[in-house]
Amino acid sequence: MRSETRLPNFIYVGPDKAGSSWLHEALITHPQVFMSPAKDLYYFDRYFDKGLDWYAAHFAKAGDQPIVGEVCQDYMFEERAPARMAEVLPDPRFMVNLRDPVERALSSYLYMIRIGEEPGSFGEALATRPILLDHSRYGSALTRFIDVFGRDRIYLGLFDDLVEDPQSFFSALLSWLGLEPQELSDELLGVRLPASKARSPIVARIIRDAAAWVRVHDGAELVGRVKRSQRVQRLLYAPLKERPAVADEDAAYIRSALRDEIAAVESLFDVDLRRRWNWPSDP
Repeated sequence: MRSETRLPNFIYVGPDKAGSSWLHEALITHPQVFMSPAKDLYYFDRYFDKGLDWYAAHFAKAGDQPIVGEVCQDYMFEERAPARMAEVLPDPRFMVNLRDPVERALSSYLYMIRIGEEPGSFGEALATRPILLDHSRYGSALTRFIDVFGRDRIYLGLFDDLVEDPQSFFSALLSWLGLEPQELSDELLGVRLPASKARSPIVARIIRDAAAWVRVHDGAELVGRVKRSQRVQRLLYAPLKERPAVADEDAAYIRSALRDEIAAVESLFDVDLRRRWNWPSDP
């Protein structure tokens, strides 16, 4: 299979809650791109022991498109992922799309609520759910990829730019990939994913576990179709009536914990993230 099936030459590696679902849907529409039918295959972190044939099967329908890609929001934070990718991918390029860690942590917290978890208040979750901070340790994660692949293979986007101007955001990425420009559909231009909560936490957990089982057992395409079904999403989830605000002390805690991580990215990529995100000046 490996001699006949193409493997990805482009992977979005993270972070989560920074537009990865939107990116997957946008890239699927481009005629010069083949994307895995579902995002988040988790091969290079959770399922590496499934073997390369299992991973390659997700790209068996790829033709002669210049770009074969995958979007998996957790690869960025798996320490073994870069070495694993270097072992099996012939010429990969990568994308990250960074979001203000305060907003990203809040969005991740709201996702916990959405899928039926009960993490307590946001402040309580910051103390008991390390992933809320760990998935914003951008500097450490990017350094691991740069050490293996070099900086030129990594495209750094900003979630802020996606929100402000989806078309320009998408066009810049296509240019970096060497692809023809493409106008986004009205649906993709207007996509906004409102915060929501599970109508039934028990059902949400059952669906999540079932999706994981189906994905592992060669059902990624089915998972992708279900996730893209607005009817299914409306049945399972109800919009939150009010998006919670982040308390000043919680925002200060996140910024203090991650200041060095953000400073590292600024140095590596010559960007001023803290100014862009309106972080207070260092004391």
